[in-house]
Amino acid sequence: MRTRIGVYPGTFDPITNGHMDIIERSLGIVDHLIIAVASNAGKGPLFSAAERVETVEQEVSKLVAAGRKIEVKAFDNLLMHFATSVGASVLIRGLRAVSDFEYEFQNGGHEHAP
Repeated sequence: MRTRIGVYPGTFDPITNGHMDIIERSLGIVDHLIIAVASNAGKGPLFSAAERVETVEQEVSKLVAAGRKIEVKAFDNLLMHFATSVGASVLIRGLRAVSDFEYEFQNGGHEHAP
């Protein structure tokens, strides 16, 4: 059976309980989750990409210690290119409102990180 690799992209500035809920639920869908921290200076993040990666790693450390396959990586290119480069077949997205769905539907998942 092929390993199902999923990518959960976001700025995670900072990571929230909502993000953690999505991470935990996504582990029921994929075998290997890559949390992709966007280096999006255009959004004016509070924390640097390196700081956000470190914070997310700390937050998921208990899941990793329990044997869950999770990686946290920064990315600064098109999400589509990042997902392809890591061999992902699943894209995990959280939706806060109907407008999020409309944006994702129109965008087709081709979000640009910067």
